[in-house]
Amino acid sequence: MAEDDDRGHPLECRQIAELLGDYFDGTLPRRTAELLEWHIDGCGPCVGFLNTYRTTIRATRRLPDTPMPHELKKRLLAVLKARLSR
Repeated sequence: MAEDDDRGHPLECRQIAELLGDYFDGTLPRRTAELLEWHIDGCGPCVGFLNTYRTTIRATRRLPDTPMPHELKKRLLAVLKARLSR
């Protein structure tokens, strides 16, 4: 589903998904948050996605902090260094 904002630019479901992290963090500009909420009010699939996203955030916040295994950290750093050196 796509809706037009005041400038005629469509706010699409894909954009809603990309903005949800900032929306839940409260870092979206007020107007963008209002457009997101307006879109969600009229879009069933986005309501479902928003509810799943919200539930996932709640569930992961209840998980205990676990240190990253040393071997995984070492491999991850090697991959990142290789990409940065390109």
